[in-house]
Amino acid sequence: MKKTMHKTLVAAMLAAGCLAAGAQTVRIGNAGDALSMDPHSFNETVQLSVVSNIYEPLAGRNKDLSLAPVLATKWEQTSPTVWRFTLRQGVKFHDGTPFTADDVVFSFNRTQLEGSNIQTYTNAVKETRKIDDYTVEVETKEPAPIFPSMVSQLFIMSKKWTEANNAVNPVDRRKGIENAASFKANGTGPFTLKERQPNVRTVFTRNSNYWGKIEGNAQEVVYTPIANDATRVAALLSGQVDVIDPVPVQDIDRINSTASTRVVAGPELRAIFLGMDQKRDELQNSNVKGKNPFKDKRVRQAFYQAIDIDGIHKQVMRGSSGNLATLIGKGVNGYTDDIKRLPYDPAASKKLLAEAGYPNGFELAMNCSNDRYINDSRICQTVAANLAKVGVKVQLQAETKGTYFPRLMRRETSFYILGWTPTTYDAHNPLLALMACDTGKGAGEFNYGGYCNPKVDALTNQIQTNTDPAKRSAEIHEALKMVADDVGYLPLHQQFMSWGVSKNIDLVQMSDGFMPFKWMTVKK
Repeated sequence: MKKTMHKTLVAAMLAAGCLAAGAQTVRIGNAGDALSMDPHSFNETVQLSVVSNIYEPLAGRNKDLSLAPVLATKWEQTSPTVWRFTLRQGVKFHDGTPFTADDVVFSFNRTQLEGSNIQTYTNAVKETRKIDDYTVEVETKEPAPIFPSMVSQLFIMSKKWTEANNAVNPVDRRKGIENAASFKANGTGPFTLKERQPNVRTVFTRNSNYWGKIEGNAQEVVYTPIANDATRVAALLSGQVDVIDPVPVQDIDRINSTASTRVVAGPELRAIFLGMDQKRDELQNSNVKGKNPFKDKRVRQAFYQAIDIDGIHKQVMRGSSGNLATLIGKGVNGYTDDIKRLPYDPAASKKLLAEAGYPNGFELAMNCSNDRYINDSRICQTVAANLAKVGVKVQLQAETKGTYFPRLMRRETSFYILGWTPTTYDAHNPLLALMACDTGKGAGEFNYGGYCNPKVDALTNQIQTNTDPAKRSAEIHEALKMVADDVGYLPLHQQFMSWGVSKNIDLVQMSDGFMPFKWMTVKK
């Protein structure tokens, strides 16, 4: 009954989109929605991909992910700790307000305010200062040789508009506090926000006053969340939408064999892994009282070796994944295959649990999203089944990302799934965001389990400042090896992207998972 109601509702939503659709409208069906239009509120790929069509950074990305001038025409390092950005002149926000250095200083400072979920981007910043209307200097606490890459997804907001709309502080996803920036937007990007109905549909229109060239011919983009896999695929095959993300792995052949559709696929830079609460003295939602089993490395290793990663690869992901031993995927600078996964070995797992004082296992809850990563809930179900074989009883709690991620941000979890694509496409980013001790000031911002090794932190700081490629690579390898030896996380795999696309649509699939509307073309 619920599925029927869901399909009926989605059909009505898509029908509304079709009525509005013109010859150059692209209709997108995604498994989830952006949680806010505020570009500083949530560091998640779907969120950032959607708002990147409205807002822009100083330095962005070309189709091959190389750095490209956007709101800054050039940048230079005037001293080991100072970067000078020359801003693009003649750019206007969607409301007609001119873009200046004041907006850059305001936006950089805004990322450090309460509610921001991108503090990691500016963790290295000591001060952002205006030199003149079109020149900004950013002083870092220590040398930061890859700083332009570190802020390539830090989007610039209008100081005037944000202040006028009482949205100076970013939307705080942990507390569910919203403001005007949640539902309205005023960027400099190639598309403007026409309509926002959270979890229903969002409509974007081409910015006729855009400062740059828009290669594609899309005039309007209708973005509709369609959580149900079967409904999303049916919408593509019936022509109700033009693009879906993701394609369920079991439907790839079906879409490729249909005359009007194709699958655009490729490896994504995203690593999928499991995190464990290693900070609390007593584990939440567990039958173990008075202590936290995850503080014991033997328990963490027992969980690791209980997971049949090849089974997940073959049966759950249908081959659309690559097993990982660290939280860094292929294509990310610093990736290494020298670090090997611990073997799948249930007998060793049982022995480790017994040595740690849990010969009969124990019970705990596992939090999981069901609409964020490819087959995320099925991955979690498989992990739970694997752990049951060694005596660990998992109570799986799967939910939509709209409630799942705020739960993680509040640290209300003991055992969870997460995916990560480095903003910089460099290992320093996940080391700082995921593996560093949580300082509450950007470092360890997404380290929801509280893993902490001061030696890893020291190496992460050295990696940030080191300008010698060979030494830097060696430091990255050493840091990743430390985390792996600590069993600080349970790495799973690097997922592959699969988008279902109508054959009358041309688009660009980037390995960071972004979907730029400016490169979409509707063919006649």
